Amino acid sequence: MFKYMRNLYSNVIGNGDRNLIVLHGFLGMGNNWKSHALNWAKSGFKVHLIDQRNHGRSFWNENFDYKVLSKDLFFYLESLKISKTIILGHSMGGKTAMQFALNYNDRVDKLIIVDISPREYPSKHKKILEGLYKLNLKKIETRKESDVFLSNYVKDFKMRRFLLKNLYWNSSNKLALRLNINVLINKSEAVAKEIYINKQITTSTLFLKGEFSDYISNDDIRLIETKFGSFKIQEISSSGHWLHVENPINFMDITSSFLKS
Repeated sequence: MFKYMRNLYSNVIGNGDRNLIVLHGFLGMGNNWKSHALNWAKSGFKVHLIDQRNHGRSFWNENFDYKVLSKDLFFYLESLKISKTIILGHSMGGKTAMQFALNYNDRVDKLIIVDISPREYPSKHKKILEGLYKLNLKKIETRKESDVFLSNYVKDFKMRRFLLKNLYWNSSNKLALRLNINVLINKSEAVAKEIYINKQITTSTLFLKGEFSDYISNDDIRLIETKFGSFKIQEISSSGHWLHVENPINFMDITSSFLKS
């Protein structure tokens, strides 16, 4: 019988009696969501900020697609004897959440899918991945130097600040990256792939879209209508794809209301 040897890293915040799993997006990590988790914890939730494989402090592995990411989460819940949970996922994490709900529907209480639909997306990370791959941390000695180098590939300062959160000081007192960048480059197309939903997901689901984001289009809404039996879509004003960062108050109000309902 297959024995799962490794578990996902998580930062668990709060000690409420309802579990909330948070799944970050591509090139992110669980702790990107810490400020939101602290607020949800005040409302009685035990919030699990997960690092998905090849990200953050979780294990590295050459296999990387939504089926294995979903299975990782299944074994994480098994290890903690969590029979049912609420799952929130942003972007890549939202697709992991959809795949999990498809495979393990009886384990999901509610879903919150943040600015993503089940469809395939064009890859938008080529230049970012190139910059991270060429970031020579044997020579670069400071975060400032890393930022200057990465600016040749990523012009947006906010995006660079997000990416550079993956830097840390290792045991040799050298900067290192909490990303398995080789695998993420080789498997970047897997992140963009469609989630093939061959049966309707009946879990109560909230889709959130950014007002200025193009990740959930009118065509996507029609697709969602055919794949989800119990859902609603709400828009976060004055925000793009990073709606939880760009309008955190509106985001928190809407998610908290759904979580309590």
